[in-house]
Amino acid sequence: MKQSIPAQEKESILNELGKANKAFQKIYPGDKPDRQPVHTVYGGADLFTADSAEKMGQAALKTLLNNAPNFVEFAKAIELSGHETLPSNAAEIEKLIKKMDGLSETDRKKETAWLSYTTYNKVIAKLKAEALEDFRIDFEDGFGNRSWDEEDATAVQAATEVAKGMKANSLSPFIGIRIKPFTEDLKERGVRTLDIFLTTLSEQTNGKLPNNFVVMLPKVSIPEQVSALVKLFETIEANTQIPSGALKMEMMVETTQAVIDKDGKNPLRTFVEASKGRMIATAFGTYDYTAACNITAKYQDMGHAVCDFAHHFMKVSLGATGIWLSDGATNVMPIGPHRGDNLTAAQLAENKMVVQRSWKKAYNHTRYSLWKGLYQGWDLNPAQFPMRYAAVYSFFLESYEDAAKRLKAFVEKAARATLTDDVFDDAATGQGLLNYFLRAINCGAISADDVTATGLTMEEIRTRSFLKILENRRKKMAN
Repeated sequence: MKQSIPAQEKESILNELGKANKAFQKIYPGDKPDRQPVHTVYGGADLFTADSAEKMGQAALKTLLNNAPNFVEFAKAIELSGHETLPSNAAEIEKLIKKMDGLSETDRKKETAWLSYTTYNKVIAKLKAEALEDFRIDFEDGFGNRSWDEEDATAVQAATEVAKGMKANSLSPFIGIRIKPFTEDLKERGVRTLDIFLTTLSEQTNGKLPNNFVVMLPKVSIPEQVSALVKLFETIEANTQIPSGALKMEMMVETTQAVIDKDGKNPLRTFVEASKGRMIATAFGTYDYTAACNITAKYQDMGHAVCDFAHHFMKVSLGATGIWLSDGATNVMPIGPHRGDNLTAAQLAENKMVVQRSWKKAYNHTRYSLWKGLYQGWDLNPAQFPMRYAAVYSFFLESYEDAAKRLKAFVEKAARATLTDDVFDDAATGQGLLNYFLRAINCGAISADDVTATGLTMEEIRTRSFLKILENRRKKMAN
């Protein structure tokens, strides 16, 4: 065939394009396949102990069993898909529970009660095994402005409890601290707490940090605040036993200036660049952000349109960069108004009504976040955990069959390309589908065996990378 482009000229153009493509790929490597927690729990630093994770799990399970003692009541409370078909009569509920308990998983899936039954039992199993996934020892809003002596002592105490938890293996899988913001009036207090906490922890652990440890910087509005934290990390690492580069950070998007800066530009990417590779996540602060938008307290809600605006800016600014995104929290707590051991039937009923109503509100918020592609959010109290996991599990379970078919078709398409030595350039889409299953596995919604229905082997799934799967298949074909 005749061609018009001289080989030397084509090579020069493509080499130049290759440099630009590689620079782009470096900035946008795609979503990280690593495990991302489904929630972060913020709790006052003065209340944190080495066994906080266990205590929260017990409290969460107690809340669930007291306010929804069976899957039917739980499904009706949060209005899971298919809840309308479930019985209301106590005798009929008991009969349905026994029936579902006696069926095989294959037969259960044929029942309309399957989603409600499965979600409820998975929530119970999760609360017993690993109720708390991620915790922030909070020196900001959850701690408040106290005397410097009190915050100093609390920083030492919290670091000591973390060290105890590391030794006892009792910490949550992800953990960190939230310091005060680096605004002009609070920067010295934020730095002092950071220094005391990390220096104390290093002394007690010989420089070892907990797994997945991170420092949260709130109310970021200019890149210099991020740069300052990085410089402080470098100084602390140089003067303690903490290894160089070990300290990681995340930031909160809760000011309007974090979305649009003084020049009318979106600054989120500059914040990430200022972190010099230490930024792993950004979290949205619902109530500070809505307040900054002059939304009155009554309407400060995760479902407000101003939150959607900020969420989408976060998505388009940081999508495919490997930075995790997290939504905010529902601040209506599922806690009944009546306390004590000798409550009347009316008081118990009112407590249950309040809890279930709060669950429903937070469930709707969480499902809305998932619908927008935000797979992590905040929780503020263990009583919210049942709702959190119910929302996440039902979200993945409802989509499982369709997602499995799509990934299976995608794997087969890639395999055909491999067999014919064709170029398969949709690995990013394949990774997105694979990430769906990795998230579902990580949170406990499905088992690893469920993913094999996609045509992938367990060995391939463990690579957590669609590109590696394709590369390994090509190598096997070549051999």
